[in-house]
Amino acid sequence: MTPQMYGRVPVKDGLAAERTVLAAERTFLAYMRSAFAIFITGMTGSQLLTNTVLVGTSYVLAALSLLVFAVGVWRFVRSRRVTMAMLERLVSSGG
Repeated sequence: MTPQMYGRVPVKDGLAAERTVLAAERTFLAYMRSAFAIFITGMTGSQLLTNTVLVGTSYVLAALSLLVFAVGVWRFVRSRRVTMAMLERLVSSGG
C-alpha cells in the first residue's frame, strides 16, 4: 500500500489490506523455505547416494525446487496485484 493511499482509505480497510500483504509475504517465505529444503535434499542425495535411480531422483528433486519457487513467486505477485486493485477501487469509490 502506497503512503498516499493511507490518507484516503478508512483505517479498518487499510489495516485489512496490510494484513493481507503480510500474509502473502509469509506464504511466499514458506514457498522459499520449502523450495530450499527440497533443493538441499536433492543435492545431498546426489552427493551421498550411489544407486543410479536414487541419484536421478535426487536431481529431479533439485529441479522440482525451482518449480516450487516459481509457483511461490507467481502466487505472491498475483496476491499483490489483487490487493492493490482492491485498494485502488476502494480509494476511487471514496471509501
